[in-house]
Amino acid sequence: MLKGIDPLLTPELLLRLAEMGHGDEIVLADANFTAARLATRCPVIHLPGVSVQRAAQAVLSLLPLEALGYMQVQGQPAGWRSAQQRAVLAQVLAPDVQAQAIERHAFYERARAAHAIVLTGELQPYGNFIFAKGVLGEPLAA
Repeated sequence: MLKGIDPLLTPELLLRLAEMGHGDEIVLADANFTAARLATRCPVIHLPGVSVQRAAQAVLSLLPLEALGYMQVQGQPAGWRSAQQRAVLAQVLAPDVQAQAIERHAFYERARAAHAIVLTGELQPYGNFIFAKGVLGEPLAA
């Protein structure tokens, strides 16, 4: 246990977050996500019994966020978001963070290239998000 670090963040997840560079992506997925099939080049980290919203809170307590994508719900008009998607977006969005709905199969393709897939216990479908790591640092001097 470490002081000041969310106890939900396992040693393996902390390692993966620390290894990520600017622009690298991590997937937070619901329990129905096909992580084992898609994760041919990255590890699957299991957080059973944890909601996607709670996992996002823990991850984003350490990860500077540049952009995020979320799985577009099939059969709904463009721009439609589930209550869960709205809650996660409200928790993480800042004016300098871009958010994008991603078609399901395109989301799977991006997940294949992710640094890690975090498989939560979330039972609500379409509870899948991709977080792109931003940068930490001092502002550029003019």
